[in-house]
Amino acid sequence: MDLGIAGRWALVCGASKGLGHGCAKALVAEGVNLLVNARGAAPLQQAATELRAAGARWASAAGQNEPKVVAVACDITTAEGRAAVWAAPGGPGTAFDIIVTNAGGPPTGNFRDFTSDDWQRAVNANMLTPIELIKAVVDGMAERGFGRILNITSSAVKAPIDILALSNGARSGLTGFVAGLARSGIAARGVTVNNLLPGKFDTDRLRATLEAAAQKTGTPLADVRNAQAAQVPARRFGTPDEFGALCAFVCSQQAGYLTGQNLLLDGGLYPGTF
Repeated sequence: MDLGIAGRWALVCGASKGLGHGCAKALVAEGVNLLVNARGAAPLQQAATELRAAGARWASAAGQNEPKVVAVACDITTAEGRAAVWAAPGGPGTAFDIIVTNAGGPPTGNFRDFTSDDWQRAVNANMLTPIELIKAVVDGMAERGFGRILNITSSAVKAPIDILALSNGARSGLTGFVAGLARSGIAARGVTVNNLLPGKFDTDRLRATLEAAAQKTGTPLADVRNAQAAQVPARRFGTPDEFGALCAFVCSQQAGYLTGQNLLLDGGLYPGTF
């Protein structure tokens, strides 16, 4: 299926690895120009090299010019980082057609141990930063008649986990904001806003969590990993590539009637009907 987004510009945050990188790979494989962002310069440049190669393969098969890939290493959760993205040489300024917001989850723990600063950092990274990014691009999208805003949040929005208090609170705040924005009239002007809620995906964050559990309990890492995977009805963890594939479809021309939704990707782990 041709997703109808070749030649458009996408901003993908946290694109050096994991789910953000999976989204960037899927978009560039559709001929989308990318501005990719992450904090670490070296991993981001390595990711950009891989993305350019994927774009070259698309261009060769499609007989089109190669999509651009611009990499900006900065902290997107700061005003300075966002300014660097908007001013990036070779980028579109704020005239993005697609944005994928993505920030690493805040620390786990008992809410009684979190300080006010901990809460401020979590809310800034996982709620306020996506809102600032959206604010910078949404009106331009509406004027041009096309926009896809996609936030990578967490399955914890659907099924909160007690040790993820910071994430539960901050990401739920973003979810409420998106619900209102999606229904504010922008859909009639071609702009959709949705959230992707990942469950257990085979990423560095999950591996770190499993390693910590193995060390804490003295259980072999392989056993911890197998036990966690066994909890998922699919009996495995998700992959960044399949996450990216759904991301690309939600950003497609064909997904114009899909907005204001929380799309749960968890291999069937959530036990509820709704």
